[in-house]
Amino acid sequence: MDATPLELHLDEESLPRLHACEDAIEYKFHDLTLLAAALTHTSGAVTRLVSNERLEFLGDAVLGFVIVDYLYHTCEHQMEGEMTQMKSAIVSRAACTRVSRNLGIEEFLFLGKGMEKRQIPPSLLANMQESIIGAIYLDGGFEMARDYILRVFEDEIQDAIHGEGPLKNFKMLLQQYVQRNLHKTPTYEVMEQKGPDHRKCFKCRVRAGKRTFVPAWGKNKKEAEQHAAENALCVLQNQPAPFPADE
Repeated sequence: MDATPLELHLDEESLPRLHACEDAIEYKFHDLTLLAAALTHTSGAVTRLVSNERLEFLGDAVLGFVIVDYLYHTCEHQMEGEMTQMKSAIVSRAACTRVSRNLGIEEFLFLGKGMEKRQIPPSLLANMQESIIGAIYLDGGFEMARDYILRVFEDEIQDAIHGEGPLKNFKMLLQQYVQRNLHKTPTYEVMEQKGPDHRKCFKCRVRAGKRTFVPAWGKNKKEAEQHAAENALCVLQNQPAPFPADE
């Protein structure tokens, strides 16, 4: 018979870790086996069925629904495309990893002996966050899970809505501005590229209807589009374009 989370991680040695995790996430479980499962990586489980993979699957869906519901009722003047971009940023693997690190819960993972001495990969921290959401949903119901998500993801939500954070999304900000003021949707075109295949640079510009804006270079297409979007946004707001058209 397969071992269960109860048999694996509810012993006297593991209980302090579980209670410390409860303190960190500010949620007390009625059923600690759910938290034990949420913290158990496949490397530390007897079988994958008693790891956090199933809870991760559930938590991912709960997280997505809560964020979509929140954005729909909060961002009343945003179109579907804009809310999709915001939702993608909030529920991303990077965002889930940051939330786990901000809560300081990486030390509570149950890992196999071969992984305990290694630095925990970001993917494990993202999975951990989703599995905790799934566990809270099963333990306390949807409202408890919703309250938890909106509390711990608050910074990610606000950064996405206001276009702030470590990587400000100028493409999203420009799209909002252009659609609201010019009633157009901006498009991007690659004007030039240079360098070897492994180190190509790209020059992009923004077009909104018949109007074009100052192009910009970037180390890849994504960065070039962001720089071009920032140029366009600054020009539209009567400010100088921050990125030169030519290097």
